[in-house]
Amino acid sequence: MNKTFFYFLFIILSFNLYSQSKEDCLSNLSIFAEYAKVKNYDAAYEPWLKLKGECPDLNSAIYVYGERILKDFIKKNEGDSKKKFESDLLVLYDEWLKYFPKSKRTGKNEIGKILAIKAQSMIDYKLAENKEIYDVYDLAYKTDPQSFTSPKGLYNYFKIYFNLYKENNSSVSLESVFEKYEELSEKFELEMGVYSSKLDVLLKKEESDIPITGRESRNKRVYEVNMVACSTYLRNLNAIIAKEATCENLIPLYRKNFDKFKTDTVWLNRAASRMDSKDCSDDPLFVELVEALHQLNPSANSAYYLGLLNDKKGNSSEAIKYYTESIDLENDNLKKAKTLYKIALKFKKSGQFSKSRTYANKALNFQPSLGGAYLLISNLYAASANNCGTSQFEKRAVYWLAEKQARKAASVDASVRKTAIRTAVSYAGRAPSKTDIFTEGRSGETISIKCWIGKNIKVPSL
Repeated sequence: MNKTFFYFLFIILSFNLYSQSKEDCLSNLSIFAEYAKVKNYDAAYEPWLKLKGECPDLNSAIYVYGERILKDFIKKNEGDSKKKFESDLLVLYDEWLKYFPKSKRTGKNEIGKILAIKAQSMIDYKLAENKEIYDVYDLAYKTDPQSFTSPKGLYNYFKIYFNLYKENNSSVSLESVFEKYEELSEKFELEMGVYSSKLDVLLKKEESDIPITGRESRNKRVYEVNMVACSTYLRNLNAIIAKEATCENLIPLYRKNFDKFKTDTVWLNRAASRMDSKDCSDDPLFVELVEALHQLNPSANSAYYLGLLNDKKGNSSEAIKYYTESIDLENDNLKKAKTLYKIALKFKKSGQFSKSRTYANKALNFQPSLGGAYLLISNLYAASANNCGTSQFEKRAVYWLAEKQARKAASVDASVRKTAIRTAVSYAGRAPSKTDIFTEGRSGETISIKCWIGKNIKVPSL
């Protein structure tokens, strides 16, 4: 009887203690979170520290706000105190991974995200050498690439790897640098595609005069911000590799490895892509790469490259055939748009402006948010101004068309907005002024441009 009594007494007391402890934890959570929200980190520290020690798995806010608290303390302290908080910060990330590897809201892994944040802090506070930082980034990317989406993190992942190459790290070769670059470029393109797809849905609603909700408007802004970030860091990525990715380096490297990888479609694709982007496509190796790729697995990419080769040879009809095949073989609308845009650029470069515009418009059918296509059309119009129109006034009027396309680019694609606005302002400055309109007496008149442009322009009314 006594044993049973004491057993139940123990259970009751344990439960009461647990309940009290749980209550204390919830109280500390509420206290520290309220302080942290208003950035009163000094007041938040003690209840946060107690909560983290007693109930580390209670709420992810312990780690989200905890990071902010420790970063604030690192900023405000010096010497040993600062080092202590830096050390605490690294431990915090490890505990975050232990207790909240997944989002409670979505149920999705956040391992890649957390590790990437940890690596960024190691950079920011100089807490480790390049190799250690790279290993954290690499673990993030290989373990959970789905949540490793930070444009800055992806950029630094490559930058650190490139720095290891420059430091003559024995594990990093020029070839592996190119491979890492291609891999991360594809990751950037993937993330931009996700944001672009979501943005296109909202743009199509707006163009159809369907009002978007407040939430959709906020989401649109988020998509645009992320598109800008991806675009910016991808350009920075390209800038890092630019000096190394020359034809002088690429051709011997790919030639050396061709026999080894001539049945590897991924390697062939990446090699052909790099040689194309660096204008190395005149080399015979490019022909071998493309033919091997197309023979192994006819794809949108291989057909595009065959189109490019025929274009260079002046075989326009064959080029168009392969370009068309490239589009037909591609199932992803964003990739279709990308290919069509590349074709449009090739036609512009060869002076075939009408074909260039045609393919740019086809690209926009698949991706309405592709501001580069609108900018391309804008530049085509501007480049043709002196060749269109029967008078100086009409020739300059073409710049209104160019301006309109540039402003359209700015409205649909935040990643090119600054460039597009500058372009629009520049072209507006070349168009007839109000004085010109008054002097010519053409206010409100519609001008028909007869050259390849084939568009009507309405002169602004005074």
